Order: sequence, then C-alpha cells, then structure tokens
Amino acid sequence: MTSRAALDHLLANRIAILDGAMGTMIQRYRLEERDFRGDRFVDHDQDLKGNNDVLVLTRPDVVRAIHRQYLEAGADIIETNTFNANAISQADYGLQALIYELNLEGARVARAAADEATARNPERRRFVAGSIGPTNRTLSISPDVNDPALRATTFDEMREAYVDQARGLIEGGVDLLILETIIDTLNTKAAIVAIQDVQASLGVELPLMISVTVTDRSGRTLAGQTLDAFYLAIEHARPFTVGINCALGAAEMRPYLAELSRIATCWTHAYPNAGLPNAFGEYDELPDATAAHLRDFAESGFANILGGCCGTTPEHITAIARAVEGVTPRPRPSATTGNRATRLAGLEPLIISADSNFQMIGERTNVTGSKRFARLIKNDEFAEAAAVALDQVRGGANMIDVNVDEAMLDSERAMTTFLNYIATEPEIARVPVVIDSSKWSVIEAGLKCVQGKPVVNSISLKEGEADFLHKAKIVRQFGAAAVVMAFDETGQADTVERRVSICQRAYRLLTEQAGFDPTDIIFDPNVLAIATGLEEHNNYAVDFIEATRIIKATCPGVKVSGGISNLSFALRGNDTVREAMHAAFLYRAIEAGLDMGIVNAGQLAVYADIPADLLEHVEDVLFNRRPDATERLVAFADQVKGVAKTRESDAWRELPVEARLSHALVHGVVDFIEADAEEARQKLGRPIHVIEGPLMDGMKIVGDLFGAGKMFLPQVVKSARAMKRAVAYLEPFMTEDEADAARQTTVSAGRTSEGRVLLATVKGDVHDIGKNIVGVVLGCNNYEVIDLGVMVPVDRILDEAAARKADIIGLSGLITPSLDEMVVVAREMERRHVQTPLLIGGATTSRQHTAVKIAPEFSGPTVHVLDASRAVDVVSSLLSDRQRDGFIAGVRAEQEELRERYAGRRAKTLLTIDAARANHLKTDWDTLKIPVPWFVGRRTATPSIEELVPFIDWTFFFSAWELKGRFPDIFDHPQYGGPARELYENAQQVLERIIRDKRLTPSGVYGFWPANTDGDDIVVYKDDARRIEVARFHMLRQQEPIADGRPNRSLADFVAPRESLAPDYIGAFAVTSGIGLDAVTTEYERAKDDYNAIISKALADRLAEAFAEYLHAQARHDWGYAPDEQLSSEDLIGEKYRGIRPAFGYPACPDHSEKTTLFSLLEASAAGIELTESFAMMPGSSVSGLYLSHPQAKYFNIGRVGRDQVEDYAARKRVSVEQAEQWLAPNLGY
Repeated sequence: MTSRAALDHLLANRIAILDGAMGTMIQRYRLEERDFRGDRFVDHDQDLKGNNDVLVLTRPDVVRAIHRQYLEAGADIIETNTFNANAISQADYGLQALIYELNLEGARVARAAADEATARNPERRRFVAGSIGPTNRTLSISPDVNDPALRATTFDEMREAYVDQARGLIEGGVDLLILETIIDTLNTKAAIVAIQDVQASLGVELPLMISVTVTDRSGRTLAGQTLDAFYLAIEHARPFTVGINCALGAAEMRPYLAELSRIATCWTHAYPNAGLPNAFGEYDELPDATAAHLRDFAESGFANILGGCCGTTPEHITAIARAVEGVTPRPRPSATTGNRATRLAGLEPLIISADSNFQMIGERTNVTGSKRFARLIKNDEFAEAAAVALDQVRGGANMIDVNVDEAMLDSERAMTTFLNYIATEPEIARVPVVIDSSKWSVIEAGLKCVQGKPVVNSISLKEGEADFLHKAKIVRQFGAAAVVMAFDETGQADTVERRVSICQRAYRLLTEQAGFDPTDIIFDPNVLAIATGLEEHNNYAVDFIEATRIIKATCPGVKVSGGISNLSFALRGNDTVREAMHAAFLYRAIEAGLDMGIVNAGQLAVYADIPADLLEHVEDVLFNRRPDATERLVAFADQVKGVAKTRESDAWRELPVEARLSHALVHGVVDFIEADAEEARQKLGRPIHVIEGPLMDGMKIVGDLFGAGKMFLPQVVKSARAMKRAVAYLEPFMTEDEADAARQTTVSAGRTSEGRVLLATVKGDVHDIGKNIVGVVLGCNNYEVIDLGVMVPVDRILDEAAARKADIIGLSGLITPSLDEMVVVAREMERRHVQTPLLIGGATTSRQHTAVKIAPEFSGPTVHVLDASRAVDVVSSLLSDRQRDGFIAGVRAEQEELRERYAGRRAKTLLTIDAARANHLKTDWDTLKIPVPWFVGRRTATPSIEELVPFIDWTFFFSAWELKGRFPDIFDHPQYGGPARELYENAQQVLERIIRDKRLTPSGVYGFWPANTDGDDIVVYKDDARRIEVARFHMLRQQEPIADGRPNRSLADFVAPRESLAPDYIGAFAVTSGIGLDAVTTEYERAKDDYNAIISKALADRLAEAFAEYLHAQARHDWGYAPDEQLSSEDLIGEKYRGIRPAFGYPACPDHSEKTTLFSLLEASAAGIELTESFAMMPGSSVSGLYLSHPQAKYFNIGRVGRDQVEDYAARKRVSVEQAEQWLAPNLGY
C-alpha cells in the first residue's frame, strides 16, 4: 500500500497523531557549540550553536532519540529535523552548500526511527513528514519601511532554496512533505513550484501537508491574508491536508481552525503551541490542558491530524493521543458539484457566483489607457502610481488590471516593482490583481509577486496549441485564473461564429489537457470599436453580446470579461457619449452573461439615468438599428442635456415643515423628503436637531400605529425608507459624532435606543426577506439594528455581537441545513460563555425544533419568533427588567413541554424499513399506460417575465408581508384590505419596471430521462438502451404506521421498478428568476429604498415559483400525458393536473444534499444556478426538483424515520451514518 493510500485509510478511521516540538526537546539536552560543530565543523568560521538542523550530521543520536520518544508517546507521524534546512536560512551559518545532505540525512534518521517503531508493531504503520519551513525572509513584505517595493530575496531565489531541500527529503525516504509555519503565501507558492518541479523530475508525487500560521487574533497571516484567501491561493496544489500551527495556543487557534475545516475540501490538521508564551518566552501549558483543547477540536470535527508545536513535549503528545482516542474523525468533504463560483483572492477572497453583481476590473493602472499612470511609472513615482490603484478600489473596483507594456520601459522590472509596492498597501492588496501584458515574460514576473489568487490577462491560441498549453500549465502551477482571448492562429475573432468556436476549442484544451477548473477560465470574446465609419464594424457590439450568450451556455462554469472602453474608442474626447455607450452596452451584455469588465471604476453612468434621447441615439449605434446611426449620434452629442422634473404639491404640503416631515414618515412619502429635511435644517439650526425632533416624532407615531395594529408591514417598511432618505441627506452636514448617531437613527426610531439587536442569515443560506422585514420593524420601534447580511459564519456573528455589545442575537434561515448551522451557533455561544438572548426565525424554523435541537445546546434564553409582527414583543420582553424573568421562565416551560411531547412522539413505534417497504404503493405496471416524452435529455428555457406573470400566486406574495388571505379576496378584508391594495399597486409598478427594463433574466433547464427504481433509489439512464446509469436519486419512505391500510409512501413508488421491465421516465428541472436581482435591490438600497428592495426580492421569489409552474405545464405537454390541457391560472395554482414536481428539502424528499445529483444531471450551472456548501440555491430566487407523471403521484410528508432506514440510506449514498443523520436531523425518530 502506498503512503498516500495508507494515510488516507488511517485518517478515514481515526485521528492521527503528529509529533511535538523538536526545538523544545533539543533545549532539554543543553547542547554546546562543540555539539553543533562535531568533528566535521571544528574549523568552521562561523558559530553554529542554535542551528538545530545541523545536528542530523553532528549529533544524529540526539535527533534519533527525540524521534523515538515521540513515537513511544503515540505519534503516528514524525517530522524530520529540517525546518530551516534551506539555502536561505543556512546562509546565516555558512552551510548553504550542504542543503541536500542535511535533508537527506534528516530524512534517513527519521525514517530509521519510524521503521523501528513499525517493526515493533506492524499493525500500526508510522510515517515520516519532511519538514520545510518558511525561511527567514518574506516575498510580500519589505525589509525597509522607506522602500515598500524592496524585497530581501526574489521568487526565483526562494524557489531555488527549496529545490535541494525537497530533493534531499524525497530521496531520503519521507512519506509526505509538510510546508509549515507559513507566514507569507508567496513563499509557499515558491515552495510549491519547487516541489512540483522536483517531483516531476523524479517521477514521484508525495502527499503535501500545508500548514499556515495565524499570527494574532486578527485571523490573518503575517503578510495580511485572511484564512479563506490563503486557502484559495494554495488550493491549486491539491494539498493532502491543510491546517494551522504555531503562534497561538489551542484556545486562541480554535475559531480559525473551525473556519478552515469548514472551507477545506481535503483532510485538516492542527498542532498549536503549548499555550501562549509567558514573559520569559517559555510555554507553561501543561499536557492535560493542551489535550483537553485538542479533544474539543476532535469532538467538534475540526481536524484529522493533531499534534503539538512550540513548547510541546512527548508528555503532551501522550496526553493528546489519549484524549482523542476513539473520537470519530472529521470526514473528508466531497467537492460540491453544484458549486460553479469563480474564486479569486488578494488579501481577501473574491467569490464570483451566478448571482454576483457585475465585477469591475479597474483599468486606470494601465500605461496604455492612462497618461497619468504612464507618466508616474516612467518616472519611478510608484507611491503616486499606487494612489491610482487606490482610487480604483475606492471607486468600486473588485480587481485591478495592471499593465506596464511600453516600448521605453523595462516592463518586467516595472511590473515587479509596482506589484511589490501595492502588496504593502492593504486597502489595495485586499482585491485580486489582474496581471496584464502581451509579453509572457512580464506575466511570469507578475505571477512571482502576488501571494493571492490572481488573474492572468491573457493567453490565447495565437501561437498554436503547444504554446497555449505550455502557458496554461504555468498559470495553473502558480494557482491563477486566466483570461483567454478569442484569438487563434489566423487572428482575432470578430464574428459570432469565430468568437464561439475559438472559445469552445480553448475550453476543451484547458479542461481536458491542462487540468483547469472551468471556473478559472475567463473568456474575453473581444470588445471591438464601433461607430468607426466602417460598415463591417457596425455589428461588433451585437456580435459580442450574442457570442457571450452562447459561450456561457456551451462552456459550463466559465466567466466572460471584456475591455469595455474599447467599444467607444472612435468617440474619445466626448466622455458624456462614451459613458452612456458603456452603460447601455453593459446593461445588455450583463443580461447575456457578461460577468466582469475592465472599466474606469467610479465613472460608470447609471443606465436608468441616461436621458431618453441620448439613449436612443446610443442604442441605435450599439445595436446597429439604422444605417445612419453613427452620423446621428455624432451630430446629437453636443446637445445632450438632462431634463428637470416638477411635481405638484398636495394639501399637506401647506403644513409647517415639522408636520410635513412627520406626515412623510407616517405615509412613506419620499418625493419631498430631502427638500423638507433641508428646510428643517435651516429652521432648527443643526441637522441632529431635525433627526432628534420631527423625524423621531414621526417614527414614534409609526411604531405606535404598528403596535396598535393600525399599520401593517408594507407601510412600516415604506416609513423606514423615508427615514433613511432623510438621514442620508442630512449626514454630510453633521460632525463625525453626529453622523455616527444619525446612522444608528436610520434603524432606531427613538431618542435613546431601546436596545441593540444583531441579525444574520446563517452561513450557507442566502435568503433574507423575512430578516430584512424584522430589522425594519425593530428599527421603527426604537431598537438599533445591526444587520450582518447573508451567509454569515458563526465566528463573525459572535465576534461582531461582542464588539458591538449586542443585547440580542437573531438568526435567520430558510433551508433545513440552516437549522444545523443554528445549532452550531448555539453550541459556540455556550462554549464562549455568551449569555446574550438568542432569537430563531425563518421559514423552516419552528417552536419544536428550537426547543428540541437548539435550546438544549445553550444555557441562555433561546426564543423562536414566528414572524416579524411578534419580534417587537419578544425583544421588548427580553430586555425589560420587569418582564424578562417571567417571560424567559414561560418560554422554558413551553420548551420543556415541547421536548416531552417530542420524546413521546419519538417513543411511538415505527415500522421497520422492511415492513414499510412491504406496504408500498401498489401499481399494476403491466396495465398502466406509461407516457413517453417526445425527447430525452436536457433543454433550456428562457421565457420572458411577461410569460410568467399569469402563473404568479399572489397569495404567497402577501404572506411574505404577513397579510393573510387568498388573492384577490384579500382586497376586501375589513382590516388590511387597504394596505393590501396599496402594496399590490406598488408591486405592479416595480414589476412593470422589471419587465420594461428587462431587469431580471429568467433562466431554466429541464429534461427527461429513462428511469426505473432499484429499491428506494430512482436510477436514471443516459438513453433508452438503459445500460448507462447517469444519476441515482436516493429516496426515503414513510415509517410511521398509517391508518386505514394506506401505503407507506416513497417517491420511488411513482416510478416503475427495474424488475417490472416497464420502461418508465423521470423529469427534472431547475429555474431561476434571480439573475439581475442584486443589481435591482442594490439600486434601491443605495437610494435608501428598503421598501421597493424587499418588494423586488418578494417578486423574484414569486416569479421563480411561477417559472416552475410554467415549466411544469410545458413538461406535461412534452411528456405527452396532457397535450390538450386547458387550465386556468386558478386551476394551475390549485394543482388540478396530473403529476407532481417535488423539490429536495421539502417533506416528501427532505434531504437537500440530493440537489448535488440533480444539478449535475441538469448541468444547472449553465443556466446560472449554483449551490452553496449547504445546498442553498444561488440566486436565492430559484426552484428545482423532479417531475413524476404517475397518475397517483401526490405530495406527502416522510415524517419520522428510524435508525434502520438511516443506516440503509447512508449505505446507499455511501456516506457515514453521522453525515446522513446530520442531513436528516429534523426527521430522525430516535
């Protein structure tokens, strides 16, 4: 068995033990200079004491004895004594010529000790890890504060320093290599390149451990990277294990290890110091204390390998081994096939998913496009040049494109110097760099300066396939993504066909031969100049957009970019027209799938702000709508002007300004809010007086009316919008202290906040409509609200809560995996001894789940909040000195009763899974006429919004606003018929704008496949030959005894079993209406318009469900069993048709993880729909599921399942029982 296979087997079955500190043990021997010199270096001209690595030559007996002590203590893996055995570190001792020998002997000494231990107990194989430290220099930090671009060494020197070390360790017989105590990821990249080169020359590939050091509680490396950015930067090396060592004790390391273990898709490890050093630099933490922390790591599922670093001894290792014995190891995660996000990094990560906003690549750090930048680079004024980059970042650039190609420049030197300079500027370095050059040597120079995961701009097929693949493999070796230009051997592509064919060819080469992940491919199909006067150029913009659409559809996972300013090159000198042209082009290109572009960040026009007459002329040119378009645009350019709008006042406009402001807030009127705020500022003297006076008075009225049931959620949200607009206007006139107070006031409507509430949608979940409404309601009732947004990890929730002194923590989630994450938060709150009350809310949450699963993990108050209207009462009760104790006692009594009731429910007898299967739904498959779809395979669906509107179920739209009642009867409700009508009218206005401006892009995929069941699995075949299995859906079955002899159902019952020989079929679908939603909501939020932002999100959700209903109707027609179906909208909403469309995560198939198979089958990412690590769909306004045509198919609830079915289910899915239990937690009946 190979070392890798043996290690995989070991880590899958138990937690492996790594040894402890070599240096600490050497200190016990009190060695002198003569020990370090030995006989060999008696006459060496430099002191050697302290050079521990040389002891493998001069005192191998000491090193061997230490190895043996750690092996006897229980270590499975020992590290070689070669931490500093590299050319750079050994140069300090004059021994740089001995690197290969030091590592060869270091490996041999450790190998011999490990083999001795294995020989004594052959059942327990011991392993040797070749230790490779970071050297004593860094590639990302200047040694001279006066020269930020200076480096103590170069990337090539660093790589060379590691080559002989890696070769010596490998040839000395190590089982794996470990890059440890990483303080600078760029050093690690040099080591990775060296190791890969050496291994290629030797024809071997050893497992690679990569171990980072978090230097302090900021959670960053010494060179400033966050943990997730670090992981993205080294992920290309495909580490065997990744983890953390040194700098911190176990207690301090915990949150960072927790985060790393969540994001890593490989094995993980940790070997902390024995606590933090005392005042004398010594480590005092006793073995049992360290072991207790590491047992916590093990029980929390954070690590597969545990050991010790500085200050730890064989006694620590013995205690650790004993403490973690029998603890189940962390299962190695499997990569989520639905995850098609492009992941880049500077000091911080940049995740570009299907529903991300358009990504701006700042263009001004380009000597060709910016005269200022060119002048500064030519004059070596790099500090001023860095300011250009900073302007781009502050202007909103998500990345910065750096190009220094100029005939009079040493471009390699300029690229190196500039990138080194901005690496020391955290505000710039936090974003990824796009290394841009037409010279490959300049790109290579740039790759050697960037510690994150950058983008290379660009590679192409211009010089043929061999050159293309050579460069692509170098890009991959450095862990970068690549822009691929639409060039080939015959030149630049300028038609749709050429653009598409070149990109498809490049895609195949990169994914099939160069080992590229598709998400690391960014195609640039060539934005070319229009309005040049040449007729053959007139269709360039249209062709780019159409090519983008086809490339995204046929090359799953890729992103598309372009140099946007190229488009208007012929019109340079007229910035107004150029900016309008860029905005209009981007608006249409983003709809087609453009993900990013090189732009002047901060100077993009807003499409909606372009005057109609200018827009008409610009779009005539863009879309080649008339032969004289260019001439008309040029003639019109000098006449571009905006047109002011006027409005008539209503009667309330005659009231005093204080009353007008109050009226505006109560009625949510924003038309005059800024003018009135200014008038009030002039009258009252200071803006803070306006906020604390008439604005606060108005919001107090809103809170009172809502509390009395005289205002409803839609109206409250409109009031909050007016308040935010007013405060935003007044802020520039305030002092800093006043502005801080005002920012709190936008979510807190009283003179003194009643309390501070922190809200977050938990990690893995992207849904936030309900949370946003709760925030607005609390704000209108005088609570300060801190909203952390969506996908928020536990450490950020609790760290922010502590830093902001939150009085309440509120968690929200929509999908069932979020319930598990809420348990994680509660457990971590208990571990940290946090007693802040915890609120639980969201569609899948319940009083019972909160009582049974969450509350027992946390000794503080845990309260389920049913909806936004209850939030105020709950929060006020928890924060009231008079009501708190009684309220908490009542909640706990109710939760205890729910737990008892649940225990009784669990105590009720379940059928065995065999008995439940015997009672399955009976179908006479010999006589049932099984419909046959007219096609097999997948199809895309891209209906217009107009086509989906008739399928909207408005009842659920009103439910989101807590207005209960069926549509349209709700309009006649005596209490909230009026607010419902007003909300509906406003929603129609937003919907009309979405339709008119094509702001949302419905995108879907569906299909049919031959299928039969194998037990409770639905097996999907490639074609009607039914020989090649392409997917397998694992279904559950009801196990509770059912009255009246009714069957114990499974969705598998609705598909013909394999043994029936009946040729059945299954359908599948995934749809979204959320593409473009971020841009819509961001636009409203920037305008301080939460009301329309929430309406937009609620509409997108309803449109997604409407899309699912629309597509199901199409599927029934395509399947042939409802060719003449004529159903009204009410009939469709009432599901008065044959067949069902069950969705994973819902009662009949509650396991969300099955979406991974579904998305793979459908290639859903090509439709712009992805999965998060918790199987939430992105964009959030998405629906997916199966189509089943059986005439008796109906929805049902799986209910409780027994241990026997869970074990069977885990075996069928080939996962651990523990993993299956986690996925099925709400359904467990034991």
